[in-house]
Amino acid sequence: MRASDADRDQVADRLREALAEGRITPEEHAERIDLVYKAKTYADLEPVLSDLPAAAGPRVDLRKEARVPAPPPPQSPNIVAVFGGAERKGRWLVERSTNVTCIFAGVDVDFRQAVLSQAEVTVNVICVFGGVDIVVPPGVRVVGSNVAIFGGNDMPEDDTVAPDAPVIRVTGVTLFGGVSVTRKEPSGKGRKNRHKELRRLHERRHGH
Repeated sequence: MRASDADRDQVADRLREALAEGRITPEEHAERIDLVYKAKTYADLEPVLSDLPAAAGPRVDLRKEARVPAPPPPQSPNIVAVFGGAERKGRWLVERSTNVTCIFAGVDVDFRQAVLSQAEVTVNVICVFGGVDIVVPPGVRVVGSNVAIFGGNDMPEDDTVAPDAPVIRVTGVTLFGGVSVTRKEPSGKGRKNRHKELRRLHERRHGH
């Protein structure tokens, strides 16, 4: 991780204390200060203090724990579109079951930045004269058991053999319409490991 100006100042203060205590020479102090203000990461700063004891005051701690983002707020489990369109995308919390209803309409559901509340979630589609387009990221297993009458379903091939891979199950009925599921890489700031986030959220909810 990249070091901040405050991190570099903390290390510089500790070096000044070490010089005053006689632990390092003025030449060593000058050399180390030069390294401190050239440092870009915590890994660059750590060797500067590695042979010095901790200060009597607050300890300089270069270990930064990665923050686990809080789950997004819950949304309605129902997505409805009648004579129009609806979409759900970005970072959203996927409950155990999401119901998609469209009549003479189209619905887009994007799971690439979504946070799954369960290891397996269900998308139940009821669609008449319309279509539902679903986008999922790599590493998520899609299981389709929905029925299309005078329409069709397009499901992607399984791209993972991991036994604990998240599962999105597609159920329901479409009449004169269909469901299309495509697999795409996340883009931009949303490119994260959603599987790990799913597991952290699942463990938090179940107290593991």
